[in-house]
Amino acid sequence: MAGIVKQFPGVRALDGVDLEVRPGEVHCLLGQNGAGKSTLIKTLAGAHQPDEGEIRLRGAKVRLASPVAALRLGVATLYQELDLVDGLSVADNIFLGHEKARLGFVSTGETGRAAVRLLARLGHGEISPAAEVGTLPPAGKQVVSMARALSHDARLIVMDEPSAALAHDEVANLFRIIRELTGQGVAVVYISHRLEEIREIGDRVTVLKDGRTVASGLPAATTPTREIVALMTGRDVDQVFPPRPAPGFHDDRPEVLRVEGLTVPGVVTDVSFAVRAGEIVGLAGLVRSGRSEILEAVYGARPASGRVLLDGRPVRGIGGAVALGLGLAPEERKQQALLLDESVTRNITLGGLRRYSRLGWVDRERELADARAQIDGLGIRPDDPARPVRTLSGGNQQKAVLARWLVHPRRLLLLDEPTRGVDVGARADLYAVIRRLSDAGIGVLLVSSELPEVLGLADRVLVVREGRTVHEAAAADLDEHRVLDMIMEGSAL
Repeated sequence: MAGIVKQFPGVRALDGVDLEVRPGEVHCLLGQNGAGKSTLIKTLAGAHQPDEGEIRLRGAKVRLASPVAALRLGVATLYQELDLVDGLSVADNIFLGHEKARLGFVSTGETGRAAVRLLARLGHGEISPAAEVGTLPPAGKQVVSMARALSHDARLIVMDEPSAALAHDEVANLFRIIRELTGQGVAVVYISHRLEEIREIGDRVTVLKDGRTVASGLPAATTPTREIVALMTGRDVDQVFPPRPAPGFHDDRPEVLRVEGLTVPGVVTDVSFAVRAGEIVGLAGLVRSGRSEILEAVYGARPASGRVLLDGRPVRGIGGAVALGLGLAPEERKQQALLLDESVTRNITLGGLRRYSRLGWVDRERELADARAQIDGLGIRPDDPARPVRTLSGGNQQKAVLARWLVHPRRLLLLDEPTRGVDVGARADLYAVIRRLSDAGIGVLLVSSELPEVLGLADRVLVVREGRTVHEAAAADLDEHRVLDMIMEGSAL
């Protein structure tokens, strides 16, 4: 891709971007949210048409008029939110749109056999082509998406945040599959905000900033992380995590939350812990270890037994949780937290519309003033209250979710994967916001799949394995290897 320019009304999303990918390499595409990565890969996928520049495949200039045209030329894209149909079988998903047919009828047998060959090629012959995709775990769905790409004889596969929803052992398997594909000459464009993955799986790196290529062809394994971060953000991020109080600082503070014998049938068993005012408590564990279910049960969103007390008062149901001062930022912000086509203002004030209602009328001026205060306080950009929240970057969408619970005084915030899909610069901003809230006396219960995040941000850590808490300690007393040993013990690798 050379000199790619793409303009939308009021914004020049790509301003002469260059990207060169070689056969059999993993080329990592990096940049902050809003740098132009999504627009670039949608252009490569045929979903956008460039206003200027050219695209060449195997030396020949091509026009990718549509996603179907791109697939026919061997370019497949795996988006972060996989475009699979849960109600269809694995085989039907793999060949969706180019079914194996004879005389106008789909050949179920031929489709199944072809699916078996593709799954075996990816090292996952255990996945049944007849299985319903909706029953598969995230890692299984990822494999089905890759099989679909290979069914089009893809020579270039774009992977957008492929590890975001995967557990530690599943990421290792993903990397094994990628290495096998590149060993067969398939090129991979790999997008991730996890810089440690880039060193492990990448060959070369291209960095985008503000719609421009600021670095290309950097060696992934030897380029210092500090240099990559500086290229992405335009500044050094010397200390990503803000300073935290010394261990024991919160011991004399009152308890905000007390959980006793929390049990979610089949998922969580007899979990007890407390969070004090201004304390950040992190839950560390594998995906599906029960971490998110603990947050949902505390919030009243999941049936559970045991006791949940906020400031000594029992929490009963979501309405009771909100009334007592609980706020939840769920794992999937786009599906579970945001009204994507509504304005930033409406998304911020959604949790307390009664506050603005008088005699059946909404006080728009007061609503706008409260939203504006949060936009300014959290540094949401662009700072346009009327802007549809869909158009914000991931980090700014996450800030809007936090802002919803700050319009009214909160006692405790439940944060599930607060930085998923957020770039390194925006992460530093979110970490500072979370620490600032804790300094103001708000308790925080945090779930993250990234151990450095839990250990760097939390004051105290609970290690969760198979629905139970197996260890509790000050974050300063733990390291990543020790916690990994505890959460992996007894788990199949």
